[in-house]
Amino acid sequence: MNIFIRVKPKAREEKVVREDDNHFVVYTKEIPEKGKANEGVVRLLSKYFSLPKSKIVILSRITSRLKAIYIAV
Repeated sequence: MNIFIRVKPKAREEKVVREDDNHFVVYTKEIPEKGKANEGVVRLLSKYFSLPKSKIVILSRITSRLKAIYIAV
């Protein structure tokens, strides 16, 4: 399953908000340096979908706030 997310780093609270079937907004407390925000995104999505982190892969736009994510179900 492919989804598209918008990342909000340095947020006050961590949460995942579903906009529609394939679009999400992920709020993470991590800072956008050295991949920390990406790690936070993977952690939050794994909790949201109740899957291990190894099942979630960032496909594109590693350094952008808009990302394409693959979730192996």
